[in-house]
Amino acid sequence: MTISLSKDHLDWPFFEAKHAAFREKLDVFVASGALSGIDHHDTDNACRALVTKLGQAGLLEAAVCDPEKDASGIDSRAVCLARETLAFHDGLADFAFAMQGLGTGAIALGGSSALKRTVLPRTRSGEWISAFALSEKKAGSDVAAMACAAYKDGDHYILDGEKTWISNGGIADVYTVFARTGEAPGTRGISAFVVYADDPGFSIAERIDVIAPHPLATIRFDNCRIPADRLLGNPAEGFKLAMRTLDIFRSSVAAASLGFARRALAEALDHSRARPMFGNRLADLQLTQAALGDMATDIDASALLTYRAAWRRDVQKLPTTREAAMAKMTATEKAQGVIDRAVQMFGGRGVRSGEIVERLYREIRALRIYEGATEVQKLIIARELLK
Repeated sequence: MTISLSKDHLDWPFFEAKHAAFREKLDVFVASGALSGIDHHDTDNACRALVTKLGQAGLLEAAVCDPEKDASGIDSRAVCLARETLAFHDGLADFAFAMQGLGTGAIALGGSSALKRTVLPRTRSGEWISAFALSEKKAGSDVAAMACAAYKDGDHYILDGEKTWISNGGIADVYTVFARTGEAPGTRGISAFVVYADDPGFSIAERIDVIAPHPLATIRFDNCRIPADRLLGNPAEGFKLAMRTLDIFRSSVAAASLGFARRALAEALDHSRARPMFGNRLADLQLTQAALGDMATDIDASALLTYRAAWRRDVQKLPTTREAAMAKMTATEKAQGVIDRAVQMFGGRGVRSGEIVERLYREIRALRIYEGATEVQKLIIARELLK
């Protein structure tokens, strides 16, 4: 049986006709076989191939800002629809799409016109791969503990230090890097820069393997000298640029979780209808039906929060810090539960390497951590409430 992603939620008032048309474009891309034949054991080349295909199909234009427009013009609902759809079919495709947007968001927000015209068209087309370098070994959730430093030297900046857990590390052409410039303590003394992979003093210190494979690395700056015009925004505005970028894309992490959860539910429904159990079908057991009911409800609750956050940003033009945090927290946590139930329904098959639900189980786990762990989202929500 061919498993497809439902379009029922496109009737919700969060969406416009253009979103249905964009979803159709995504479906045509998937149906074309663009995601088939991707070697997921060779993640570097797989991601390069996926970025190229996404660029050729024009899909990256939804995530990467037009250099002649402001980053506020990014349609968060389209980004979410893309991530939900791609995650449903292939987690690495979702990753490849999302990182092009996350890696260039601060450039669109704070880059000079010349820098935007250099970087954005190449990442929109899939010619270049981008990365977002914020985390460090001792500065993940606690960005204020950042140690990677940059100092002004004439008409250049010199970067020293390391960044780790950098998605696309090792294959990216362009990196948005956040470093301490020291204008003030904590997050108020952080600036943002553009670094190219061939800049002298830039290197890959370590490649990192994780349970859901994708290109990941620790990157190093050793007296890395870059022109001062690669500064994004003004000195000490780096943290604000990072948070504004994450606000744009955080709800899309929830959307990716939705895609994984919807695929798990679809697989569970298909399996429960076909699996003989005690003289009947697995689907006929009340315990199975109760689990399916919980799974479907959790998915819809997550979807409502996700697209509420995206709609609030797109249409109401209001801050979405709290709403995006609620969506990210709820969707990732609920998706973990949905996928776990699907694995349980599959029994021994559910933990066999190569099964779709086994892959989903590995893929969802990281989403509860990156772009702000669940515990951080709770703090964000509480602080917004207390303001």
